[in-house]
Amino acid sequence: MKVLIHPTYFPSIAHFVAMVNAEKLVFEISDNYQKQTYRNRATIFGANGKLDLNVPVHYTQKNRQLYKNVAISNIDNWQDLHLKSLESAYSASPFFEFYIDDLKPLFKTEANTIMDFNFKCIKTIFECLQLPFEHETTEHFDKEPKNTLDARPLANSRKETVQNFKSYAQVFDDKHGFLNNLSILDLLFNEGPNSIIYLESQKLNL
Repeated sequence: MKVLIHPTYFPSIAHFVAMVNAEKLVFEISDNYQKQTYRNRATIFGANGKLDLNVPVHYTQKNRQLYKNVAISNIDNWQDLHLKSLESAYSASPFFEFYIDDLKPLFKTEANTIMDFNFKCIKTIFECLQLPFEHETTEHFDKEPKNTLDARPLANSRKETVQNFKSYAQVFDDKHGFLNNLSILDLLFNEGPNSIIYLESQKLNL
């Protein structure tokens, strides 16, 4: 089935379940930007539980902006902070050393717009999974697309649908138990090449 989805920052496992199992993958690039979504945020598993990594953006609520035009604010060294957070959270995971060198360039080069940066992150994850990144993008916004699985609500953190994915070993699960539907980075660092089998076997709740 054709799947319509937002390009988000190191997308959630639910996003990747939708993308990996899509017959045709289409990214929504024609919508307005919305705050408090996963467009500029990823959630990982830190020593104290869930940890949000937020990409600062230049955005004003007064004037609507297209998502693709929203610029990243590079005043603070957020990329260095995010990389250090990943190292702190996952350095003890089984596959951290295997993948981190592929991810580091994303945090070493200044990023411009949040959408372009998200596409780079997604492309890098597809390469880590050794999957072809074949996709299309929208030319206009369609509120109710036909013959399409509309997975765009997955980007909305305020109305997030609970996912019941199968548990896997996580670094700090002895302290906090299993945390469901984190960023794809959590699955990648903990499960490595088995991530593909995991993603293909999960059922999405939309």
